[in-house]
Amino acid sequence: MLAMPRTIFLFSALCLTMARASSGAAAHEAYVSNEKDNTISVIDTGQLKVVRTFSVGQRPRGITFSRDHKLFYVCASDSDAVQVYDAATDKHLYDLPSGDDPEQFAISPDNRRIYIANEDNAVTTIIDTQSRKVIRQVDVGVEPEGMAISPDNRIAVTTSETTNMAHLIDTGTFDVIDNILVDPRPRHAEFTRDGKQLWVTSEIGGTVTIIDMATRKAVKTLNFTIPGIRGDLVQPVGMTLTRDNTRAFIALGPANRIAVIDTATLEVIKYVLVGQRVWHMALTPEEDMLLTTNGVSNDVTVIDVRRLQPVKSIAVGRYPWGIAIKPSS
Repeated sequence: MLAMPRTIFLFSALCLTMARASSGAAAHEAYVSNEKDNTISVIDTGQLKVVRTFSVGQRPRGITFSRDHKLFYVCASDSDAVQVYDAATDKHLYDLPSGDDPEQFAISPDNRRIYIANEDNAVTTIIDTQSRKVIRQVDVGVEPEGMAISPDNRIAVTTSETTNMAHLIDTGTFDVIDNILVDPRPRHAEFTRDGKQLWVTSEIGGTVTIIDMATRKAVKTLNFTIPGIRGDLVQPVGMTLTRDNTRAFIALGPANRIAVIDTATLEVIKYVLVGQRVWHMALTPEEDMLLTTNGVSNDVTVIDVRRLQPVKSIAVGRYPWGIAIKPSS
């Protein structure tokens, strides 16, 4: 990555790790899915390096932890399974019946259900985590990809890449209660922490649609213009928001940038250069670091959130895609 000279790059990383150490910030573990290698790389956020790698199912993409961080879930897309691992030992425990080609998933706030987007058969599969059985499969649009659950656990959202919609599912009845049109190829959905808004990225549209959940209407569309970068290379995919809802971070795919959004003004504060073909990202619990997965350069970029600067590039496996962080115990 050519964001800054190597000496400055290393110095920035050293400054960040020293600042974390002096503030007493704990070292966490970031789990990265490498879809070409069928592995997970684990990064120690204190040392800023990979400390171990282990094998999982075929073409791992979406990854997440249970709410208590005791279990680790992997969407093994080409294995047609959601695999469950012991987060303390990385041991594979069992597979869940996920449906065809699971891409992304979301765990309900009460930890009792997993909602899975199955790209190949246009359904959302809902699994009970206690019985490990499918509760329901809900028909949605063509090529479902993104999944999100509202903070109050009442609405699940599936985005469909070909139908270009966000489908709202009532978690009590499993009915699709609304279909909201967004721009072409929606990839990811995130609720604000208060549940009042739903943000949806559109890869081919090059936009982010902000939906007011009270009216279920799109109230704002964010566009991105980066000097020197062709518009067709700006492809929003992964996204995350801070706990206080003041900042949103948008991965812009082959534009090799993260867009930082002020959620009060809905303006871009900065574009942060990262690795090639950035997919997804995760914030540390302190929200002082943002880690991005870069699918073509096969690395993870660490961003100092306070200064909005990249501080280190960490080599992982081939085609890193998903990322989730396990807090230190």
